[in-house]
Amino acid sequence: MTSGKLAAGSVFPAIDLPVLGGRRREIAKPAEGFEWMLVVVYRGKHCPLCTTYLQELNAALPELNAQGVDVIAVSADSEARATAQMAKVSPRFDVAYGLTIPQMARLGLYISDPRNGMDVEAPFAEPGLFVLDETGALQIVDISNVPFSRPNLEWIAKGISFRRGPMKEAPINGTYA
Repeated sequence: MTSGKLAAGSVFPAIDLPVLGGRRREIAKPAEGFEWMLVVVYRGKHCPLCTTYLQELNAALPELNAQGVDVIAVSADSEARATAQMAKVSPRFDVAYGLTIPQMARLGLYISDPRNGMDVEAPFAEPGLFVLDETGALQIVDISNVPFSRPNLEWIAKGISFRRGPMKEAPINGTYA
């Protein structure tokens, strides 16, 4: 399946998903008290690298929140699978589940089929990371087709600080027309 990639500077699509704990949430909208949004798409319960990355996200969360950045992690997993994986993560951020194939395509994510021997029930999204500013515009877009290629979250936090500080008035990178 092919999908169009989201362009830097474009507005992130409105996608509403269930969140562990019984609520629903539009993943592009920061919670009250935050201006920016970090959306991390992870592969799902079958991926040990995702579990490690989400644990690293927990460690980066105080710095991100201090900068006014809300965080949500998203996968195509069912509620039961997301709950089981988060028992190993103990997230201090919202975790949304049930991302559909059309939603994955709207986000420009790579999509993989279940493979023999993998604990996967359905097609799933490969990793993606999106940082949205207060207008919903994409400041940072990072997608991968493999689980071992992901941005360093400490550097993402530093980059957000730079974009919100000295580079606030600069054009969004990658928007040359």
